[in-house]
Amino acid sequence: MDEALRDTDHAIHRQSHLGYEMENTYSGVLSFMRRRYTRDLAGVDVAVTGFPFDLATTFRTGARLGPAAIRAATVQLNEKLHPWGFGPCERLAIVDYGDCPLDSHRPHTIVPSIVAHTRQIIAGGSTMLALGGDHFVTYPILKAMVEKHGAPLSLIHFDAHCDTWQDDAPDSLNHGSMFYKAIKEGLVDPKRSVQVGIRTWNDDFMGVNVLGADWVHEHGTRAVVDRILAIVGTNPAYLTFDIDCLDPAFAPGTGTPVAGGLSSAQAFAILRGLVPVKIVGMDVVEVAPSYDHAEITAIAAAHVAAEMLCVLAAQRG
Repeated sequence: MDEALRDTDHAIHRQSHLGYEMENTYSGVLSFMRRRYTRDLAGVDVAVTGFPFDLATTFRTGARLGPAAIRAATVQLNEKLHPWGFGPCERLAIVDYGDCPLDSHRPHTIVPSIVAHTRQIIAGGSTMLALGGDHFVTYPILKAMVEKHGAPLSLIHFDAHCDTWQDDAPDSLNHGSMFYKAIKEGLVDPKRSVQVGIRTWNDDFMGVNVLGADWVHEHGTRAVVDRILAIVGTNPAYLTFDIDCLDPAFAPGTGTPVAGGLSSAQAFAILRGLVPVKIVGMDVVEVAPSYDHAEITAIAAAHVAAEMLCVLAAQRG
């Protein structure tokens, strides 16, 4: 195509779910990696969807704006990616499914809304990549995942916080206790789950294998990958990445930042080692753009999501 006649707005006009089309990074309709907006999942390998929710935060709100910020930060990822040598959209049919409809004025509807939205996406066999939103959204997502894939799942959890603080209130919305609920309900097998980057204390980690940030710094990323693979084995796993796993130097725009975390490079190296894992779903959460500057956090989250997609693409050859 003549440069002067180059098409735009591929998020709307794209004909194929595979491959790439050139478009100015600084203009056009913003979707995740310029993928087509659609709710037709026929032949779709991965559906990317947002959960703009932050009523469960315990410190700073703002993660409801995270999905939009992550999408905007993917404009430079519409190409082959280093060090993979391919782009995920060369091997996977990926679409942007839009956002989950949520009514923040009726909190009791949040969990069933997220469960129903997830069911719709995964019913036909598409893998869901969720963009948060605060980390509570992973809990109802897990409910739907277990319906599809069986229980219990392994959890591969990148975070500064374990999110297993005790909470027996059945209707609470709390992004620090949802994995306590998930384990108690049998959604997650703690013995075959692992948390990476933890650097806040809990007297009871509920049997989850914890590779704290200090452990990662001391032993290195290869050792972390080896431990994850040994713990999870062949069990189906859900991959969740709270952006505050990264040190605030790499991700300041989040609700509960904690110093001493992983670097972006460490996180990417660990994610790249997860190709052998049977991943049934994944998310990137807790981006709060109002606390960001120069889009540092959104860019990091966009790259985390892209690495996850490359892992899936590598699994499928």
